[in-house]
Amino acid sequence: MERRGGNRILYALTGRPGCGKTTAILKIVEELKNRGVEVDGMYTEEMRVSGRRVGFMVKRIGGGEGILAHVNLRDGPRLGRYRVNLANLERIGVSAILDGIRDADVVVVDEVGPMELFSRKFRDAVERLLNSDKHAVLTVHYRSRDKLAMKVRRLAGDNLITLNQMNRNEVPRIIVGRILEALGKR
Repeated sequence: MERRGGNRILYALTGRPGCGKTTAILKIVEELKNRGVEVDGMYTEEMRVSGRRVGFMVKRIGGGEGILAHVNLRDGPRLGRYRVNLANLERIGVSAILDGIRDADVVVVDEVGPMELFSRKFRDAVERLLNSDKHAVLTVHYRSRDKLAMKVRRLAGDNLITLNQMNRNEVPRIIVGRILEALGKR
């Protein structure tokens, strides 16, 4: 989807767990920042103890983090063996998305997935991003049939990319190039 005089860039990355979505997002962020582009948003990272996944962190581009979900949390919506910490998601992730819409050149959201979709504020922030003229790169859970996840896929159109071992190193370079071109920084 391209707006703002035909140059708004919206990418959605999807793929099976472990395919490299977060790694691709972080490569895109690093390269854009190295080129002087203002990037804001949020991403998630696994928490492991002795090789076993015990939860997920929510992290803001540029700093700030908290537990998104953990096997030992007592409160919050349950997803599998995890409880989701909506307060941290909203304090860190949602504020990063909203600040990015206001102040950044590019907003990243990793990920529009089942844990994050428990939050009404997260949903509203993603809707605001989709309705804005901001360049954006989102990851979307590969199996989700949630209306918002489906909307992200639909709006991305040809820019919906399923990451895999064959393309995961090339995709960040392509996305960065398109965004830099749209920003007139190429």
